[in-house]
Amino acid sequence: SLSLSLFSLSPLSSSLSLSLSFKGDRSPCGPSRVLHVRKVPIEVSEAELISLGVPFGRVTNLLMLKGKNQAFIEMASEEAAITMVNYYTTATPHVRNQPVYIQYSNHRELKTDNLPNQGRVQAALQAVNAVALGGSASGGDGTLMPGQSPVLRIIVENLFYPVSLEVLHQIFSKFGTVLKIITFTKNNQFQALLQYADPMNAHHAKVTLDGQNIYNACCTLRVEFSKLTSLNVKYNNDKSRDFTRLDLPSGDGQPTMDPALTAAFGPPFDLLSCVPPGLSMHTMTGALGPLAMPGSVSGRMTLHGMAPIAVHAVLLVSNLNPDVRVYGDVHRVKILFNKKENALIQMADATQAQLAMSHLNGQRLHGKVIRVTISKHQTVQLPREGQEDQGLTKDFSGSPLHRFKKPGSKNFQNIFPPSATLHLSNIPPSITDDILKELFAGTGYTVKAFKFFQKDRKMALIQLGSVEEAIQALIDLHNHDLGENHHLRVSFSKSTI
Repeated sequence: SLSLSLFSLSPLSSSLSLSLSFKGDRSPCGPSRVLHVRKVPIEVSEAELISLGVPFGRVTNLLMLKGKNQAFIEMASEEAAITMVNYYTTATPHVRNQPVYIQYSNHRELKTDNLPNQGRVQAALQAVNAVALGGSASGGDGTLMPGQSPVLRIIVENLFYPVSLEVLHQIFSKFGTVLKIITFTKNNQFQALLQYADPMNAHHAKVTLDGQNIYNACCTLRVEFSKLTSLNVKYNNDKSRDFTRLDLPSGDGQPTMDPALTAAFGPPFDLLSCVPPGLSMHTMTGALGPLAMPGSVSGRMTLHGMAPIAVHAVLLVSNLNPDVRVYGDVHRVKILFNKKENALIQMADATQAQLAMSHLNGQRLHGKVIRVTISKHQTVQLPREGQEDQGLTKDFSGSPLHRFKKPGSKNFQNIFPPSATLHLSNIPPSITDDILKELFAGTGYTVKAFKFFQKDRKMALIQLGSVEEAIQALIDLHNHDLGENHHLRVSFSKSTI
């Protein structure tokens, strides 16, 4: 099992705790640079406790009372201790996935020179302070240990919902104190650099979160160690944040955040109980715990700088053939009686509705531009028994064409915007490239290029004359019977020929 410890532990006896001597006057509740930590997990390491303090300044001493599940942390200044207590009053820190509680001690200074294990404590203080204050986590020879950088590089793939700096902070804070975050876009991918106080927290987060989805079937995290050992953050805004420096300017004309809000975005993200910000949803598997977008339920999503928008499974669509299921499973379709160029389409869940809207809105089909928006309706009602609706409402929930029946299906990982290149699969061995090219050309499409996959001739790419042609071809030829009990699967490709 993975251990977060940088150093081994041995319990302090109660007699040792009694031998601790203090300097200075005692104050029952007033600010002090010595802080008392309660509910400390027995298996915690010195480095993990020190990491609670380093975002706010240098930690100068530590005493662990393991038998009592308590500890004392001494900060270099009273101001740093005050900032730390204020922060953790609004954002309860977690160590080893357990909440701990920090308050002022009625002691002014720790003097632990005569206690055993202080050599190990001093080594931990030196290592963690060095990393947090711009140094590095080092081995005995002063070099950086392999895979021990406190800075992670994060790439978010399949970015179908906005991922903000705050969302990353909430997720990664579960594994330790996050000092700094910088977000940016590179190679058309949303990326971030995130610095922990403790490199072992970075290691734990990488092992746990790499490959996980933030929301159901999308926003996949790719996490790796950065070559950097410290981040230089100049501005506190939506793109970058130094959680140890609330005094930094916002830069770029962006409004400075209220320090109280900057100090805490709420408690660290509980991956077992939280959903995307602004969403009130039921639980669904397939993402970081029930962090996922839900199935068949409605709610509201609030995006930065935008009014809240309804998020559920029903779309209002113009000029869209109801057989297009490339972005999800269509459950019901209702053509509007007075506006037959418009229809309500109920997808399997809100995620699929959002995908269909983001990828199909503005595309051209039959010479007209498709308009796709989220409808105010939460479901498409079927006509009551005996009620005549001229066949304008149909239920497709039992259709054999659904691509996404299985939660977590690999099909979710191959969802791409419309393109002129189509991905073909489920091709039987007897079908040649000429047969497939003739199938598309004979249906009226311009075939510009064709290529079987070298390692798997069950799949191929075909490039048509335009994106509009490819959309129509997908409608016409998806599920086409190729014989030998094989039906052609057609989807948009991210590759070109």
